[in-house]
Amino acid sequence: MTYDLIIIGGGPAGITAAIYASRNNLKTLLLSDNLGGLLFNKAVCIENYTGFPSISGIELALKFEEHLKAQENVEVIEDKAQEVKKENNLFLVKTISKVFKSKTLIVASGGEPRKLNIKGENEFLGKGVGYCPVCDASFYKGEDLAIIGGGNAGLEAAIFLSCIAKNILLLERGKALLGDIKNQEKIKKLNNIKVYTNAEALEIKGNNFVSSILWKHHQETIETNLKAVFVQIGYIPKTEFLKDLVDLNEKKEIIVNADMETKTKGLYAGGDIINSKVKQIICAAASGAVASLSAFNYLRKNEN
Repeated sequence: MTYDLIIIGGGPAGITAAIYASRNNLKTLLLSDNLGGLLFNKAVCIENYTGFPSISGIELALKFEEHLKAQENVEVIEDKAQEVKKENNLFLVKTISKVFKSKTLIVASGGEPRKLNIKGENEFLGKGVGYCPVCDASFYKGEDLAIIGGGNAGLEAAIFLSCIAKNILLLERGKALLGDIKNQEKIKKLNNIKVYTNAEALEIKGNNFVSSILWKHHQETIETNLKAVFVQIGYIPKTEFLKDLVDLNEKKEIIVNADMETKTKGLYAGGDIINSKVKQIICAAASGAVASLSAFNYLRKNEN
């Protein structure tokens, strides 16, 4: 079988692309090993998605999934893309189980947590070092924790964990916090969170489990005893399976134009893996819509 469109990724961009593809009667396959994407890891309620004054990440993910399942012409398979080739104007998507063929392709594969790459990080992974506060919070009730990263992910993790942890140390390497003003205001009202900018994590220490973090504030080196370190410094796009079909910037993001086109005809991208400065759920969904409409227009222009 040859699909009109294959979508790789089941987050906001991929699901939105599938919905728009269905509305244009495209025979569509959505491949995802994590339907809903990173929405399930969202630490606090989402308050800036139009139509929902306040909604949890899980609830929004389920809304997306419900909308997706109501579509015709969209097949959803739980699988992971491992390699993509283009031969004879068709895209060949190799997954763990088989090879799928399509006339067009949208990549919205999301990313993997960016690491600090400091001593102790890999050694204590799952033993006090984590990347998903929502997943691991219950293990550290009443404990002292550290969060690395002053963007929205870090601030939201701190807000979420403030009701669970005893004390939270939040370290931002830059001169100022990068998260939304609303999140910064919430942080200021929480007495058990201490924020340090110009602060760099140097080493995570422990025996069998994390027991402390060594960090630098300006010129002073400090060791703080704690039980867990949550790294919240962004994501590295999962684009390695595309090889030379796309151009990447220095952040390994896929370079696209305003229509979400890549350098390869018929190949589009959307979501947090593209070269956009703004990483928001609503922007990811919008990019998926644009990519899907662009794929439809491409197919219409190239009808035999």
